[in-house]
This record gives sequence, structure tokens and C-alpha cells, in this order.
Amino acid sequence: MNLYVSNLGYQVTEETLNKLFSNYGTVNSVKIILDRETQQSRGFGFVEMSSEAEGKEALSALNNKEIEGRMLNVSVAREKQDRNSNSSFPRRNNNNKRW
Repeated sequence: MNLYVSNLGYQVTEETLNKLFSNYGTVNSVKIILDRETQQSRGFGFVEMSSEAEGKEALSALNNKEIEGRMLNVSVAREKQDRNSNSSFPRRNNNNKRW
């Protein structure tokens, strides 16, 4: 089960999340999302648990739990969508230039 974790303090590391979530089962992976330019945490990430039962237990135990002065928000991660297929802006077609 893939979990979305937000409201992370900037000092929270992937290792910290791994230790925290491993109290509720096997952690397959942890990924904190970083800013492309500064390489600083954007304050959210993903934790993949090995089973749905373990994921639900971790979600229940850690959602709204204070970690390093901030209340974690933990929820089931949504599937990643293709950025091009669900855009609300029309794609520019270079063949139909108006100038």
C-alpha cells in the first residue's frame, strides 16, 4: 500500500520516516520529494508498505501524530496520472500558427 505523507518538517529525512513507519510493518520504500533547484524537502513524500493491512495500521496510528513539532497528514496515495492526458489546457499545435 502506497501512503502519501504531508506536513513534514524540512529536517525530516527518509531514514526518519522509514524508522517511524517500520513500527507498523515492512516498509518497501520511502521517498521525500525535493525541490529541483534547492534540493530541499517540499514537505511531503510517499511511504510504500508491504501490505494493505500494514499500511492501514500505519495510517491509523500516524495520521495527525506530531513529529518534530508538526502534525503529520497520512492518507492513501492516489495513482500517478499522466501529466499530458489530464491537462486542463489545450496542447499547442505548432502547425496551426496564427502569425
